[in-house]
Amino acid sequence: MPSIADIRKSYERAELSEEASHADPLKQFDQWLHEAIQAGVPEPNAMTLATVASDLRPSTRVVLIKGYDARGIVWYTNYESRKGRELAGNPFAALQFHWVELERVVRIEGQVKPVSAQESDAYYASRPLDSRIGAWASPQSQVISGRGVLVANAARYSAQFLLQPPRPPHWGGYRLVPDRWEFWQGRPSRLHDRLRYTLAGSAWQRERLAP
Repeated sequence: MPSIADIRKSYERAELSEEASHADPLKQFDQWLHEAIQAGVPEPNAMTLATVASDLRPSTRVVLIKGYDARGIVWYTNYESRKGRELAGNPFAALQFHWVELERVVRIEGQVKPVSAQESDAYYASRPLDSRIGAWASPQSQVISGRGVLVANAARYSAQFLLQPPRPPHWGGYRLVPDRWEFWQGRPSRLHDRLRYTLAGSAWQRERLAP
């Protein structure tokens, strides 16, 4: 077995130039996300969410993007989870997409706000029934005595709500409003391409960063 320190990969697939990239980072993200989907990248919608608690300890977890437009990046979760509690105390967060097969990374930073109740209701209603019951059954991030707690909760809420569970008041969406984007494309010899977009007033400033 090789030493982990000796594991290396040469990045050869593509390049990212200022001339070929979009001036609007949302358009660049839209292009790269669609290319990841078309390339059959496993779970191209998976993103790492980083938050920081009041004691300044950071934490990360993987969530799924459920929408994006000029207003920001949207995902859904339990508001009482660890990430929910941390966002309540510090509304700034970071997201990262890593599309390994395309040798690409997208990093996004900004302020996070809850989406409207109407948006949360609409997305919740679109979920499979088991997922809607699961939102009731799981006291996310809390200590439980065993998996039986989840099974019992799911059975109880299934019996209570049948086929029409309402959206739990502790469950809904968040939207990260970007003020910084970074697009990373792997290149040979570790001379990677990095383009950073920073919001300056109402315009985006694009800069190249050293890898």
